[in-house]
Amino acid sequence: MTFSAAAVSSNPHFPSPAEIKRILVERIDQQRQSVGIVVGTFGPEGRVIVSHGNFGAFYARPVDADTGFEIGSITKVFTTLLLAEMAGRGEVGLDDPVAMHLPATVHMPTRDGCEITLTDLATHTSGLPRLPENMAPADDDNPYADYSVDQMYAFLSAYELPRAIGSQYEYSNLGMGLLGHALSRRAGLSYGALMRERILAPLNMRSTADTPAVYMKSRLANGHDAQLMPVLNWDLPTLAGAGAMLSTADDMLNFVEMLVDAPASPLHAALATTLAIRRPTGAEGDETGLGWVISGSGDDQVIWHNGGTGGYRSYLGFMPAKSVGVVALSNTSTEAGVDDIGRHLLDSKNPLAEPPRERVAITLDPAIYDRYVGVYSLAPEFEIAITREGSSLFAQATGQGRHEIFAENDSQFFLKVVNAQLSFDVGADGRTTSMTLHQNGIDQRAPKVAP
Repeated sequence: MTFSAAAVSSNPHFPSPAEIKRILVERIDQQRQSVGIVVGTFGPEGRVIVSHGNFGAFYARPVDADTGFEIGSITKVFTTLLLAEMAGRGEVGLDDPVAMHLPATVHMPTRDGCEITLTDLATHTSGLPRLPENMAPADDDNPYADYSVDQMYAFLSAYELPRAIGSQYEYSNLGMGLLGHALSRRAGLSYGALMRERILAPLNMRSTADTPAVYMKSRLANGHDAQLMPVLNWDLPTLAGAGAMLSTADDMLNFVEMLVDAPASPLHAALATTLAIRRPTGAEGDETGLGWVISGSGDDQVIWHNGGTGGYRSYLGFMPAKSVGVVALSNTSTEAGVDDIGRHLLDSKNPLAEPPRERVAITLDPAIYDRYVGVYSLAPEFEIAITREGSSLFAQATGQGRHEIFAENDSQFFLKVVNAQLSFDVGADGRTTSMTLHQNGIDQRAPKVAP
């Protein structure tokens, strides 16, 4: 544990370090839902960092405040802060068409005479899909590594928007990656160099980078999958703005302090811009700022983002009215992650997640699988394809890798790579009509749209 020198408040917002430690011990040693977790809090009682676990399943070095983690999509709030900072300098306009900052040979999609703006990208309301359809990774364990700028340009030039720009929220890694790319082109610097100059250096975040830089490699925790086995780090050369950054709890608390005590920061005006622009997400009680998810209102409002890569999970949140913030970093990609820990520390009324139930696979006649093969639509731009290969059944979501699913009975299946289950609805004629995805406490029905 690491404690700040600040005096401890007589009425602290957060649980004691011992209680936070107990939560981490339970998550790692008893529930087996991570290999190493580091949690940092900041509030009236100062800065506190609590850690438990190791660098790796086969690397018994304790994680601590200076251990590096991939922070995944938390990168997006850095990208949008960069947008606001550049807009404050007059280098870009928030309402600039994206096409203004791309080569003339790139034909950005338009709709009804409207162009996609930088703000549309930053609020996930551009109409662009979560991932480009021409993304076909050579290695599913490092899915963004070989996606090129030319491929992105080709996709954008051919894509037809499914709805009016700005009319609907759809979370888009492509859109945020494109935003980072456009800002980089405007500044004439790489994404990483621009981020260091404008955001990281002013906040003294010396252990944060967009690649596993040489100076961080000795401090970078191994990533792990849901079975607690080591996996590769991710590389995002083209879509860096969507999720490329790595950081430490100590560095991230520098960022949290800026969020909580922004008037003292040179990035105060830029942060205010990211929070001033609001658009609905479609989820009750939630709005999107530039990059941020804004949940609730008044004294209990939480502004947050989370992240996940092949081997890591992360959570960042703060409560402006109470001047408190938290960051939680895990080196394991279990579905339980660390979101619930971060939410619970910010507000004790938010419960910790129940440990995943142990599921036992049974053997079925492979002929039963044939009734489930097909394509199921969860959303206009998001489908799950079920395929059979020999005596195994597989599921592949749009823009994601293919994963085997395992039978619990003749109509209910589960994944081992994430805490998710699939159940199939079969009509009286023996044909499958729909599938339901059970994940994160939510049941999403998906009609069968293709055999």
